[in-house]
Amino acid sequence: MEKTNPFANAMKQLEEVKNVIGLEEDIHTCFMQPQRFLEVSIPVKMDNGKVRSFTGYRSQYNDARGPFKGGIRFHQNVTRDEVKALSAWMTWKTAVVNIPLGGGKGGVIVNPKELSDRELEQLSRGYIRAIYKLLGPSVDIPAPDVYTDPRIMGWMMDEYEKLEGSHSPGMITGKPLSLGGSKVREYATAQGAFYTFEEGVKKLGLGKDINVGIQGFGNAGSFMAKLLQDAGYKVTTISDSRGTAVNCMGLDPNDVEKHKKETGSVAHYVGGEDIKGAHCLEQDVDVLIPAALEGSIGIEDAKEIKAKMIIELANGPITPEADKILADKGVLVIPDILANAGGVTVSYFEQVQNAYGYYWEEEEILDKLKKIMVKSFNEIWEAKEKYNTTMRMGAYTLAIKRVSEAMKARGLTR
Repeated sequence: MEKTNPFANAMKQLEEVKNVIGLEEDIHTCFMQPQRFLEVSIPVKMDNGKVRSFTGYRSQYNDARGPFKGGIRFHQNVTRDEVKALSAWMTWKTAVVNIPLGGGKGGVIVNPKELSDRELEQLSRGYIRAIYKLLGPSVDIPAPDVYTDPRIMGWMMDEYEKLEGSHSPGMITGKPLSLGGSKVREYATAQGAFYTFEEGVKKLGLGKDINVGIQGFGNAGSFMAKLLQDAGYKVTTISDSRGTAVNCMGLDPNDVEKHKKETGSVAHYVGGEDIKGAHCLEQDVDVLIPAALEGSIGIEDAKEIKAKMIIELANGPITPEADKILADKGVLVIPDILANAGGVTVSYFEQVQNAYGYYWEEEEILDKLKKIMVKSFNEIWEAKEKYNTTMRMGAYTLAIKRVSEAMKARGLTR
């Protein structure tokens, strides 16, 4: 996998949209950097009594359509450019599903697996202490991301409320249900992707007898596999960073998940053929679902892909160069800013419920989510047809037009 700069990739995509829709130079200039970027140092007293300092980031890319919104990831490979890129993609994501939010992102350079529970809690609280003046339900609303979860969101909300001296459940989403979290949020990203998957299957005239491959078997990937199985689709390939399991008759996602919990990987799963991780992309599947980290599909990978459709469950999994190869091959790519927007959509529902102090049932949330995802898919398809372009560019044209209109309405380009 070739090394890429995520923010440079995001800007390449923006440049392409600029040429398609004739985006004004003033607006384009405003999009070339986040409105605000914060780098902080977070001291944590470790269990051995020594103090270790961690570097954290928060990128607030654009809030023309509403408060900044975006997750916080804890990962040893977090970079400034990654966080900036993710905040840009989040801006387009909230716009493409037409919810009243902007885009932001946060990250801390850390391998959370190396921390004790106490150290992890202190890091989580320290991050909020470092940036809390720039947060709030009408300013910037964080959420979970890679290696963060409802428990961490609960710690972060508690720290924020201590600093503010008041209850403010809407300042963060992805919280435990006991603290004002929303039903469905745990699997919302996968559920939203599943709705776009079904719309894509209809457009291509495919049936239930197709083979599906999933690259990445974390929270989103595992939930997606289970949703597909429950709906009668066959998942034949599942991979993670350590290996790939393949069974042309179909894999049982629940059994694979159990194996991964016991061994730390899908590798050596007894119910499938065991091959190296990179070969996941070479498998003969009809639909490929990248659910790992950004930039995981490069030029050489794209040449090997045999799938008719790709659902980007991960953020930015396909490099711009690889994207062109896939477009030339006629592969239908459902872009990340639509495919994985289920998470932020249900996060928005969580904010609404927090504001009302009234909480919806699971069926009601699923109904609202499906309507938004299906409507957004069809709007993007119309834009794709209008501009004679890809689904990705259709999504970007729709999203960037909406953000641009909000900026003009505010007089931000005068």
